[in-house]
Amino acid sequence: MRENTFIKQNLNKWMQMQRTIADGSVIEHTYLAESYQQLTADLSYAQTNYPDSRITVFLNDLALAYHVRLYRRRPSTSARFLNFWKQEIPLALYQSRRDLLISVCVFVVGILIGIVSQLGDTDFCRIILGDDYVNMTLDNIRRGTPMAVYDGGGQSEMFLSITFNNILVALRCFAYGVLTLFGTGYMLLYNAVMLGSFTTFFAQHDLLWESSLAVWLHGTLEISAIVVAGGGGVALGTGWLFPGTLGRMEAFKQGAYRGLKVVCATLPMFVVAGFIEGFFTRMTWWPDALRLATIIFSAIIVVLYIIVYPRKVYVNTHI
Repeated sequence: MRENTFIKQNLNKWMQMQRTIADGSVIEHTYLAESYQQLTADLSYAQTNYPDSRITVFLNDLALAYHVRLYRRRPSTSARFLNFWKQEIPLALYQSRRDLLISVCVFVVGILIGIVSQLGDTDFCRIILGDDYVNMTLDNIRRGTPMAVYDGGGQSEMFLSITFNNILVALRCFAYGVLTLFGTGYMLLYNAVMLGSFTTFFAQHDLLWESSLAVWLHGTLEISAIVVAGGGGVALGTGWLFPGTLGRMEAFKQGAYRGLKVVCATLPMFVVAGFIEGFFTRMTWWPDALRLATIIFSAIIVVLYIIVYPRKVYVNTHI
């Protein structure tokens, strides 16, 4: 990249960073750390490609100022832990909004594939869900207890098993990002096709409403968390695939670090979803209004946690 292009692409960002560090006001530790990380990456690129340029000297001085400010007073362990959840994870979610959107789009496409495939072949669900599960569900439907699958096992054991399994799914969605969008996309598509065919299967037996209330009671959080984890995988994969002005390895490390923070955001969602599925989804005798209210409340929490709050944190730390 030519030096003029490099400067033109980043000058506004550097000027904002310079104004922020120069006014002497209190700066969030997270913003300092992220700014310092960006500056060191830009400085490394400049030192490699324009070692004798004035912009390299400028970036070196600016990075030094951020380094001094950043390490002048390190927060305590408890403060860093709190800051990680209050600042770093929301910022990672906001910075990964494009990756999350890609994940949502892939998941929606997978659901549509599952719906269309099940409508075209009523045995398609056997390929995705397995013969044993489908046969068991058909038996439950004949007995008048279509959601009896959630009655099996002790509540505590089911809660722990479900939560652990869901976290493994999330980690695979993230780790497969090493294979770029194709790896994470495969995981998202598989789970989405499963959901689409499962929903259509019950609709074909006139049980769409009952199955939706049961599944989405815990699935609002669980499925949202899987999609968010997919966004983390996309961030990991696109980091080294599209490094921009950074070196490929540096871009990969930054994408992996940001993606891992995104995956961390899913942990409380999976724990709560597992608790609901283990203890409450089986209670199909609950009034429909109560279950629907729980689903709506869960959806509101997801929107606030994944979209609204991260944007608020970003705005507050970049004033």
